[in-house]
Amino acid sequence: MTRQLKIVLSGGGTGGHIFPAIAVADEIRKRFPDADFLFIGANGKMEMEKIPQAGYAIQGIDISGIDRGNLLSNFGLPFKVLKSLRRTRKILKDFKPDFAVGTGGFASGPALFSASRLGVPVFIQEQNSHAGITNKILSGKAKKVFTAYPNVNGFPQDRTVFTGNPVRQTIVDGLLETKSAKEKMGLDPNKLTILSVGGSLGSATLNMAWKKNIDKLLKKDFQLIWQTGKSGYSDLMKDAQLNNLTGSQIQLHEFIAEMALAYSAADVIVSRAGAIAISELAIAGKPVLLVPFPFAAEDHQTKNAESLVAVKAAKMVKDNEMNQLFWTTLLEMCENPELRTEMSKNMNAFRKPEATVQIVDEIFKTLKI
Repeated sequence: MTRQLKIVLSGGGTGGHIFPAIAVADEIRKRFPDADFLFIGANGKMEMEKIPQAGYAIQGIDISGIDRGNLLSNFGLPFKVLKSLRRTRKILKDFKPDFAVGTGGFASGPALFSASRLGVPVFIQEQNSHAGITNKILSGKAKKVFTAYPNVNGFPQDRTVFTGNPVRQTIVDGLLETKSAKEKMGLDPNKLTILSVGGSLGSATLNMAWKKNIDKLLKKDFQLIWQTGKSGYSDLMKDAQLNNLTGSQIQLHEFIAEMALAYSAADVIVSRAGAIAISELAIAGKPVLLVPFPFAAEDHQTKNAESLVAVKAAKMVKDNEMNQLFWTTLLEMCENPELRTEMSKNMNAFRKPEATVQIVDEIFKTLKI
């Protein structure tokens, strides 16, 4: 290609939408170092911080999702959508991209809809086992839809490709032997270590569960790497007991930048069931206890978790079962090495380290780039 390649990407709201978009951009940049990238995100959301940190330009639009907890607050949503469509149309006409890739999130809908109306080739990446409404609607105009699971309903079969989810290359390349990773994190290499990940925004449910069970963890002499999220971190750091323990048996982190190292150090992982989290967990190959976020759109996290539980690749405890089942289920995993080995083996079926490469290959093949 003699002229400069120009690509628009849109995905945000959570790391589960942001990191796949960055992974796709990174892979394209490897092949076309001079390519020009522009992300479209939602003002006030974490992509406005994370995308520039990854080295890419981003423009924001004023858009938000449906507030299912307070329906009256959605009164202004149609006006936001119309404003976002006008804004994305102007961004696209000014930038003139060769194609657009959407990975979900509030901004992705207006961005891809405007792109398709302007004749820009559109590609969709669906991370969940259950297709979202916006992506179903947009898929009618998409050149290709890339799915993380086989047989996802709601998309045109002749243009749907099962690739798995794009995972940050730092995860794929950065995994270490478990004992070495524990030592690198300042942990005892001989003690069983649990990693708790509440998603990029943290999890109040997991934070509360650990507070209730911290004495049991100490009694068993397990180690804990605890990613709290921004909102929970300051509150937890005020807890005198946790403050005394932090840095030795328990490590508190607002956000973990070196996730490959944390995955490597873990013997057991506790996690929400976001799609990208599951894809990264499959790469890590560790036994996992999933606690789906119950208010995710169309309860997709529960559906994601159930697909792993069905083949004995993971255990699941729902939010409303945490008081009764969290510690007993986790302890069963921690004290049964044979079970952990079986779960790790079964998780390998979901391992798709080449997903990003395959997605970019398909885009370029479709557009004959």
